[in-house]
Amino acid sequence: MLDFIYYPVSAVLWLWHTAFASILGATSGLAWVLAIVFLVMTLRALLIRPFMAQLKFSRALAEMQPQIQEIKRKHAGDTEKQALAMQELQKENGVNVLTGFLPIIGQTLVFIGLYHVLRSFQPGHTENYVFNSTQVQSFLDAKLFGAPLAGTLSDAGSAFGTIAAVAIPLMVIAAIATHFTARAAIARQTPPAEGAAASSARIMNSLSQWVFPAGALLVGPFMPIAILLYFVTQNAWTFVQQHLVATRYGQERTKGTV
Repeated sequence: MLDFIYYPVSAVLWLWHTAFASILGATSGLAWVLAIVFLVMTLRALLIRPFMAQLKFSRALAEMQPQIQEIKRKHAGDTEKQALAMQELQKENGVNVLTGFLPIIGQTLVFIGLYHVLRSFQPGHTENYVFNSTQVQSFLDAKLFGAPLAGTLSDAGSAFGTIAAVAIPLMVIAAIATHFTARAAIARQTPPAEGAAASSARIMNSLSQWVFPAGALLVGPFMPIAILLYFVTQNAWTFVQQHLVATRYGQERTKGTV
């Protein structure tokens, strides 16, 4: 049903693995590690423009807060008039609500695609989307510091110690990175002054700082090491991207006030 996601994700993974395998060897575990890392970087690079659109949407929404509050006050109790006035306000300011969700939708689809493709590398399978049987076996044999990329803590069995030595640090790094990425994003926010919007913002900030990082620790034992690599790379990209974008906007604001 979601082949329109699975095939492109597997194709990009195949391209990177083929490139690194030509240098490191077809049986190299490092070739698969680098392929996963560069897959994430490639797909996140494609989402830069939607991310910038989301950022502009968030900034415009923050600047519109006084007008939004005035609309709610003026049309208190009339949700239909409120909705119409909100639509008109968004149209006047060139704000499209969909742009605020595109990066989230994109990243979610990428994760679903990558998770499915990686979990579809199974013993005895003659193919996995664009991968042939030899490449399927190559992934199943691939290891990171002795731990199989397809291995999980929950199904580690006798290899628990080896997998734990790799999986647990990746889980902790992913959790810490998620926390500090959210913390940095919150520090740059222009929070709503009051009302339901402010309450919602506080709830989301708490979730992103504490619940989501805890989630990485809770679901980590059930995730293949390859997926944990995805989480670490994803968070590293997000942290750097936020820093670079914040620096750029800070410079633009400085120039604008000179």
